Amino acid sequence: MRITCVGGGPAGLYFAVLAKLADPGHEVTVLERNPAGVTYGWGVVFWDDLLDDLFRHDPVSARRISDAAYRWDEYEVRAAGKPVTHLAGYGFSLGRHRLLSLLAERAVELGVDVRYSLSSSAEADISDADLVVACDGAGSRIRERDAAHFGAEVETGRNKYIWLGTPHVFRTFTFGFERTTAGWIWFHAYPFADGASTFIVECTPETWTGLGLDRLDGPAGADLLGRIFAGHLGGHPLVDQRAGGGWLNFRRVTNRRWDSGNVALMGDAAHTTHFAIGSGTKLAMQDAMALADAIAGGGDLAAALERYEHRRKAALAPLQKAARASSEWFERMPEYADLPAKRFSYALSNRRGEYPLWRYLLHVTTQRRVPRTALRWALSLRRWSRARRRPSLGGAFRGGAQHFGGPAHVGR
Repeated sequence: MRITCVGGGPAGLYFAVLAKLADPGHEVTVLERNPAGVTYGWGVVFWDDLLDDLFRHDPVSARRISDAAYRWDEYEVRAAGKPVTHLAGYGFSLGRHRLLSLLAERAVELGVDVRYSLSSSAEADISDADLVVACDGAGSRIRERDAAHFGAEVETGRNKYIWLGTPHVFRTFTFGFERTTAGWIWFHAYPFADGASTFIVECTPETWTGLGLDRLDGPAGADLLGRIFAGHLGGHPLVDQRAGGGWLNFRRVTNRRWDSGNVALMGDAAHTTHFAIGSGTKLAMQDAMALADAIAGGGDLAAALERYEHRRKAALAPLQKAARASSEWFERMPEYADLPAKRFSYALSNRRGEYPLWRYLLHVTTQRRVPRTALRWALSLRRWSRARRRPSLGGAFRGGAQHFGGPAHVGR
């Protein structure tokens, strides 16, 4: 089968890897509009469920991703005028550039033809493909060629946000809120390398215009935000990759159909989920797994694409509901700003409205050092145990719990 993936992001590259593993005879090509080694964005986050899936599908790339990932073991909430509080949880983060490099390297090893700087030639290159995978982003050009069939719907969120980076390395995933003369503004930050963190800033449109951010270019806007959040940055600057400023409104994309003839949508071309639940990369790569599984089942291509669509839509439904609730909470964030510290951070944690009463009691109890440390030990042991059960680990988790961010690290 001749397969062409339009878009060299995590979805396209990982699907190419899985297609080649399923049948080395497939002719698989990945077309990426950016030059090799060029990508926008900072770090991505994921959790154990994705690592479990990665090890089941391709232990080689899973091991490389796991070894390169930065591990964090709780959430920190900093709100101006309130004591710092903490939320239970852990995850992984990895630079987007590093992730793409690892996936491209694995794809080439398996014989995938990865081509860069091809934004203007995609039409000619996909004309003889048996299967075209459209993983070219939320504004997918491939999808727009048959827009009426796919039935894309786009809802635009109210808040303004911008993806920035900083050389300041946050200890763990951190939410920070500051009150300005124009209203509240906040950040979602997490480390992804030894010398870098992602720093997403969000605010209401009223605060955005009140601070004059609508009139500033990239460097000037980053400088102003750096002054607002100076107390969190340890003397380091904020960096905007886009010279003109990269402020956005979140676009929630859904599609009535995910396939048309020999074309299948994947990743942001098929669906988007708000960054507040941090699942975009995870869902894109799980799309790739589902499509590869459907194709490997053999038989009629149309039937395989139908199986893929139904499986992924069912899996996405609860996450899309959670993402909507999460984004709406941040749109109402000023309503919660005057709550006491523990209630404020719990409201942030429970923004999907799913937790039973005992979770609040646990949250309050674990704001003290000893219970908090005990909870982090328990979560780290569970993480370490889960890692040991993964297939074909080889040397991926050398050093046991200590290497894995287990008990030896939870008390820092």
